[in-house]
Amino acid sequence: MKFTQSQMKFMNDFITEINSGDAAIFAGAGLSAASGFVNWKELLRDLAEELDLDIEKEHDLISLAQYHFNKFKRGKINNKIINEFTSLTTGNENHKILSRLDIDTYWTTNYDKLIERSLEAEGKTVETKIRNLDFSRNIKKKDAIVYKMHGDKDSPDDAILTKDDYETYGDKREFFSTALRGDLLSQTFLFIGFSFDDPNLEYILSRIKVLLKDNTPTHYCFFKELSQTDFNDSDKSDEENKEDFLYAKIKQELKIDDLIRYGIHAVMIKEYSEITEILSEIEKRIKRRNIFVSGAAHDYSPYTESDAKDLIHSLSYRLAQDEYKIVSGYGLGIGSIVINGALDFKLNSNYRNLDDLLILRPFPQMQSGTKSIPEIWTEYRNDMISKAGIAIFVFGNKMVNGELVSSNGMEEEFQICLKHNVIPIPIGATGSVSKTFWAEVTSKLHNYYPHNTDLYNAIRELGKDNSTKKEIINNTIKAINILQKI
Repeated sequence: MKFTQSQMKFMNDFITEINSGDAAIFAGAGLSAASGFVNWKELLRDLAEELDLDIEKEHDLISLAQYHFNKFKRGKINNKIINEFTSLTTGNENHKILSRLDIDTYWTTNYDKLIERSLEAEGKTVETKIRNLDFSRNIKKKDAIVYKMHGDKDSPDDAILTKDDYETYGDKREFFSTALRGDLLSQTFLFIGFSFDDPNLEYILSRIKVLLKDNTPTHYCFFKELSQTDFNDSDKSDEENKEDFLYAKIKQELKIDDLIRYGIHAVMIKEYSEITEILSEIEKRIKRRNIFVSGAAHDYSPYTESDAKDLIHSLSYRLAQDEYKIVSGYGLGIGSIVINGALDFKLNSNYRNLDDLLILRPFPQMQSGTKSIPEIWTEYRNDMISKAGIAIFVFGNKMVNGELVSSNGMEEEFQICLKHNVIPIPIGATGSVSKTFWAEVTSKLHNYYPHNTDLYNAIRELGKDNSTKKEIINNTIKAINILQKI
């Protein structure tokens, strides 16, 4: 997919917010619809028929739910909520991508549990706020918090659906309004699958606008561009369908302009599938800040041991200095030098949080359980590499029975990188298997890298014999920097 300029700007801005811990998600029914759950109109279709109303002619669905409550009370509405939102337990691709990102604040009007289940599937500890009472307790060391401002399918009596529910929202769910106001002021929200017809949210946004006037924080939402092909009512003439399309288009443009009053900027898409592609690109670009360093060396030729260690130390220092996070498995003769380089940068700078510089996964040295050591190491390699977007390969040899051989661990890591779409940058000048990997990637550059002449040249330079430390580091950083932008 070729992203538009506006989509690129949104991605760059939102990635900055994610990296700084200031991003939040607001999910509406559209996020879960792709998983098979019904939207509001379908949820209320049966109820409308019982009132002798045509759901296709109704736009005020909150009033429709209230009319049904007035006539039949709450029983059937509760049954609809429980039954319609219980069938599916696994989130769609958008849920999965969001749950892998470093976002810890989620707001939703959905009754289903797909957000919290997707986060838990990623091994995250999740706190869910469903009722006012939930604000009186907190889970320690949580990874994410999910605010279900309209309730949950398991407590349908408390779910927000009718006009009564909305009118008494401020009294019954005051803590949600207060918490949302705070988050909207302090974080950058991405609204997904949300129609902006919710009166609670509109009220909160209007209060923020009144208080901050034109200084409202920036938020984003996805909007699907209307297409004439979406208007093909067989009971209408082509001219009438076209008139409906033009009318809806004007209305959408007015709505988008109006949202800017609240600081909400629309990111236009042509198809809903583009949301997945944009989220996937965001994940990919964030991962490219994480650099996996694969290396093993018993013999450091063509360099002396001292020069080789200085090269690795300086490269690691420079990665940390440029705010890249290093992922390392503590490989033979290499891992400790990589770690030292990053630690040196921390000690020589004001950088306080080591976790922002290093992800370490030392390999277990003893068998535990039924899995063999090689099986456990393969699992470790998959786990480490899945957290990175780029992998640097240096040297690649070890001593076995008195004979110098290629590092099979690095060969496995190279294959795992390809499996996880991690971009390999072999420094061929360091010899051993890194030279082999470099020969492979430079023979088919277009298979391994996005098309970019400067990137291709930098990768080619990394295999040049007798390269100096400065040349290797500059070309490695140049290649990594280019990959952040394309």
